[in-house]
This record gives sequence, C-alpha cells and structure tokens, in this order.
Amino acid sequence: MRTLAAILLCLILAAPLHGQKEKRDPLTDAQAQQIAEAGIDPVARLDLYVKFINERSDTINGLIKRAKSPSRARRIDDELQDFTALMDELGDNLDLFSERKADIRKSLKGLDESLQRWQQVLHDLPSERTFELSMKEALDSVGDLASQTKQITDDQEAYFKAHPDQEGQDRYEPK
Repeated sequence: MRTLAAILLCLILAAPLHGQKEKRDPLTDAQAQQIAEAGIDPVARLDLYVKFINERSDTINGLIKRAKSPSRARRIDDELQDFTALMDELGDNLDLFSERKADIRKSLKGLDESLQRWQQVLHDLPSERTFELSMKEALDSVGDLASQTKQITDDQEAYFKAHPDQEGQDRYEPK
C-alpha cells in the first residue's frame, strides 16, 4: 500500500513538470558574451543584434531551399522563434537607448536596410502548418520593428537637429 501511494504521489508531482517547456535562448553563449562585452555602448549593442538577426535570416533562407521534411520544418520553426525573440530584444534596446537620447542614428540606418531583407526572407518562406504560427509572429514582429525604427529615426533626427551639441552621445546628460 505504501509503495502504491509513493508511486501515485510521484506521478502527481511529475505531471506538471511534463507539460512545462524549456525556454529557448535565442543567443548562443558566445553571442551572449559579445552582448555583455558591448555593455551599454548603444551602437555596438544594436549592431550586434542586427548581426545576429542577419545570421538567423541567412539560416532560414538556406533552409527554404532544402527538401520538405518534418525535421526541416521543425528547424525553421525553431529558427523563426529565435528570429522573433531577437527582434523583440532589439526593439527593447531601441526603446531604452532612444529614451536615453543616445545618438543611434548610425545603427538605425543599417537596421532599416536589414529590415527590408528580413521581410523579404519571411515572404519567401513557403506556407507550412508546422511553422505557420511562428512565421506569423515573425512577420508581426518585423513589421512592428520597422514602424518603431521609422518613429525613432524621425525622433532622433528632430532631437539632434534641435540639440547639435549632443550628437554622438551615449545618453542624455542634463547640462
């Protein structure tokens, strides 16, 4: 009877654990180290995120050409999830640095060029049920990031036109 109770207790405790998913980290350890080394340097940090998203985009683009298979579809789904997570992190960093009035115009120009490429890669993806949701989320995320980038670019141009003495700064410091 005790054995049966112990087994039943183990099954009850293990059931919630089975349903939990391991959260994927979109950055490799080396990439996370590079982000950490960039610290609060806005241009370096933003450029690293663009570089890492470009790498994901290249991977997705390479997978498009492969023969359809369940493993290919799962890999595309994983890459799309990482792609979207990195775009969201980039968006968070853009918000942070624009609020600080950091001069990120140089990074915004490169980002704007990359956004067009990322949108094209996503539009080139064939529609498959396995990664349909991830593709929709990625398209939404790249659209949101494009809007955010345009708004921040306009804000930055206006701000630094009005405050030319603060060009090239990492963050706003009242004088």
